[in-house]
Amino acid sequence: MPAALRRPVVTEWSRANKRGQPVDCFLEGPCFDAAGNLHVTDIPHGRIFRISPEGDWTQLAEYDGEPNGLALHPDGRRLYVADYKQGILSLDLASGALEPVLARRNSERFKGPNDLVFARNGDLYFTDQGQSGLHDPTGRVYRLRPGGQLDCLLSNGPSPNGLVLSHDEEVLFVAMTRDNAVWRLPLLPDGSTSKVGRFASFHGTSGPDGMAMDAAGNLLVAHASLGSVFVLSPQGEPLARIRSCRGATTTNVALGGVDGNTVFVTESETGAVLTAEWPLSRS
Repeated sequence: MPAALRRPVVTEWSRANKRGQPVDCFLEGPCFDAAGNLHVTDIPHGRIFRISPEGDWTQLAEYDGEPNGLALHPDGRRLYVADYKQGILSLDLASGALEPVLARRNSERFKGPNDLVFARNGDLYFTDQGQSGLHDPTGRVYRLRPGGQLDCLLSNGPSPNGLVLSHDEEVLFVAMTRDNAVWRLPLLPDGSTSKVGRFASFHGTSGPDGMAMDAAGNLLVAHASLGSVFVLSPQGEPLARIRSCRGATTTNVALGGVDGNTVFVTESETGAVLTAEWPLSRS
């Protein structure tokens, strides 16, 4: 992030998450639009930015929120935002206008939405992480249907974070940060899930955060304390480790570039967006 955009001040978010230290930015939610622009969030300062292919930063929104995950709506004109304070929001890419989509469930606020992903039919899957963990495994995973029906798929998650659908959309992978694992949720024809299992396990002081899936079905997992993106085969076998050249807080990952084979990683410790080529062996 350019120096002119950084804000080294104490915020409500930094008091809760960084022991009250000033945090000038904390980047998350990398998401591309149809024109190839990369969008990122700045959680503690309630900002959403557009980064052009040339590397120019433009602030699209600033508001009373803590935006985390972003997902491009199927209409290509809006970004949906998982906001820890405000629920699910919609951002108009042309005007920068924000509108609420889902702020509460049954009159209750969410714990704290973290990330989200669209299915091809318009179903929206999102995680409700809050401060859940192994001490309080009550994080949730929801599906919001285009008609407004909200389904709770999972209610015992220890810190559900990033999520991604398999290419056939029959499986939802969810990063359970405080379990230091990725869970696998089969999506059944009746809309429910069953036989949820642990797909992969990690170590470290934090855990898996944002994720993406490449064209071959390999899962790319950003680990928020090991400074790496781990690449796993469709069977969960380790294929590669892409190490950060900056700090260790690699929070999220997206695939983009001209051919879709460039990995873009938000490294939140230093407020940087890192890139790497994938597959690593490609010439």
